[in-house]
Amino acid sequence: MSRNRGGKGRQKRDLAAEAFAEGLRLVRANPALAAVEFTVCRQEECTDAPRDGLVRVASDGVLHVHPARLADPDVWAWALAHAALHLGFGHVPAARGERTQPDRYELAARCVVVNRFLLGFPVGRAPDDLPAAYPDGDEEQLAARWRRDGIPDAYGRCGTAGGEADLKLVPWTGWYGQRPPDWQTAFAGALARTVSAAIDLAGGRRDSMTGETAPLRPWQQALSWFVSSYPLLGGIAAGITLVADAELARAHGISVAAVNAEAGEIYVNPHRQFEDEEWRFVLAHEMLHAALRHGDRCGTRDPYLFNVAADYVINGWLSEMQVGTAPDGLLYDPELAGLSAEEVYDRIATDLRRMRRLSTLRGKGVGDILGGPLGSPRDHVDLDGFYRRGLAHGLDLHQRQERGFLPGGLVEEIRALSHPPLPWDARLARWFDEFVPRPEPVRSYARPSRRQSSTPDIPRAGRYFPPEEIARCTFGVVLDTSGSMDRVLLGKALGAIASYAEARDVPAARVVFCDAAPHDAGYVPVTEIAGRVRVRGRGGTVLQPGVDLLQRADDFPPGAPVLVITDGECDVVRVRREHAWLIPKGARLPFTARGPVFRVQ
Repeated sequence: MSRNRGGKGRQKRDLAAEAFAEGLRLVRANPALAAVEFTVCRQEECTDAPRDGLVRVASDGVLHVHPARLADPDVWAWALAHAALHLGFGHVPAARGERTQPDRYELAARCVVVNRFLLGFPVGRAPDDLPAAYPDGDEEQLAARWRRDGIPDAYGRCGTAGGEADLKLVPWTGWYGQRPPDWQTAFAGALARTVSAAIDLAGGRRDSMTGETAPLRPWQQALSWFVSSYPLLGGIAAGITLVADAELARAHGISVAAVNAEAGEIYVNPHRQFEDEEWRFVLAHEMLHAALRHGDRCGTRDPYLFNVAADYVINGWLSEMQVGTAPDGLLYDPELAGLSAEEVYDRIATDLRRMRRLSTLRGKGVGDILGGPLGSPRDHVDLDGFYRRGLAHGLDLHQRQERGFLPGGLVEEIRALSHPPLPWDARLARWFDEFVPRPEPVRSYARPSRRQSSTPDIPRAGRYFPPEEIARCTFGVVLDTSGSMDRVLLGKALGAIASYAEARDVPAARVVFCDAAPHDAGYVPVTEIAGRVRVRGRGGTVLQPGVDLLQRADDFPPGAPVLVITDGECDVVRVRREHAWLIPKGARLPFTARGPVFRVQ
C-alpha cells in the first residue's frame, strides 16, 4: 500500500477560528460578562462585519465578527469584551422604530469609557496601539468636550472596528408584546454579585479553594442584613467590627453584647442563643449607642444611669420601627415614649437603689457602653465624622426609599448630629434672641377667625400681625465683599443668619454690600439671604460708609441692631447702635470692638 504523500483527506486547521473560539470562551467564563446575552455572527457574507477591524456590535445583541481575521486569543477576548460592554453600558440599547446613529464624538467617547473600564477589569489583552491611560468623565461630558475642542488623535481610533464605527443602532424586531432586552440592568446585577463574591473571599466568608460560602454565624447574618436591607444603619454596620470571643466576654462580664464606640467594635457573647430577629435588635441597639454618641453625652451624669436611660429610649425606638424582636428582659417602658435620654435620666435618677438592679445587654448593674467619653480615634480617623455621616446618610436613604416609620425623637437626634452646634453659632443665636424682637400677633374681633365658619354661633377673634409690629422686627447686615473675603466665611455666616432669623419669624433684613463703596440691596427676605443674594463688588475694604448708610436710612428702625461680617482687614468702624461682628477664627479687628465678636470656625 502506497503512502499518502499529498496529505489528501487530512483537514487543514483553521487557526483564525481556533483563536476566535478561545477568545470567546474567555469572555463567557467571566461571570459579569456572561450575564450580557449576545449572539455572534461570523458569516463571510455578513455586511455588518468590519472590514479592517475585529468586531462590530449591533443594538439587537449581535456581535458581527470578521470571518477571517487572525489575532491572538487574548486580543479576541478583549475585543469581544469591549463589544459586550457597549451592551452592558447601555451604549446600544434595544428599541423599536427608526434609530439615529451616534456621531463620531459620541462613538469615540463611548469607546474611551469602555477601554477605561477594562483597565481595571482586565479581560484578555488590549492591542498594543491603544493608549495606556484615558481622560476622566462620562460619555456625555467627553463628547461635549470634544465637539468643542476636537478629538485628540490618541482617542480617535479606540474601538474594535478599525477606522469604522464599532457599534450600530438597528430597530428591534422581537415578537409583538415582547419587551426588548435590558443588557444594562443584567450587567449591573452580575457585576454587583461579582464584587460581593470577591469581598466574601477577602473577608474569609468564602473558601478560596472550593469557592463555597462559609456559613455565617447568627450575629454575622444580622449585621449583613443591615448592610444589604436597612439603609438607616447600613453605613454604620459596614464600618463596625463584630468580636465574638467567649474569653473576652467572660473577662468583661458581657452577658449578651456591649459596644466600644472608639474602637468601632461590638462585642457579643457567642454562648448566647438568639433567633435572627433578636440578634438584629441587639446589634441595632449597640450601633445606636455608638452612633448617637451616648458615651460623650453622659457628661457629669452617672454613667450607668445614663446608659440605662439611653437603653429605654433606644429600645422604644426599635420597637416602634419594628427592627427585629427584643429579647426577654430588656428595658422598655411605653410611658417614656418621645423623651430624650437626658429627660429619662432626670426621671430615673430619683430612685437610684431600684435602678441599680436593672440589667442592660451587658448585665445587671453595668452599662453596655464600654470606656469613658470618646477621645481622639486611632490612626487619625475622624470617628465623630464616621458615625455622624453614617447615620445622616442612612437616614436620607431610609426616607428616600420610604422604608417605613421612624420615631420623631430618633430623627431629631440624627439631624442634631448632622448639624452639631458650634460655639460661635450658639452665641449668635443668643444675640438674636436678645436684640432682634419676634413679631407678636394681635387678636381682634374686628377680624373674624378663619375657624368662624365652623362655629357660627361662637364669636372668635382673628389673629394677625400689625404692619408696625412687622416693621420693627428686623436687623441690618453690612457685608464685606472685598477681594480678601473668603467665600466659605460668607456661606457659613449668611447661612447661620438666615436660619436664626427665619426661626424668629423675621420677615426681612436690610443688607448692604460694602467694599470700596456701599451697595444698598434693600430689604431682603431672610430665606433668600444665603441663597439668591447677589454679592456686588470685589474692591477694597471701607465699611464705615455702609454703616452710615444704614444708620441714616429713614426706613431702618432706630432700635434695629446691625451685624457686620468682615475678615478683619478693614478700616476703623464706629457703629452708634447695638451691633455685633462676625470674623473668621484667628482674625483680629484693627480696633477695639464695642459689640460682641463672633469668630466663625
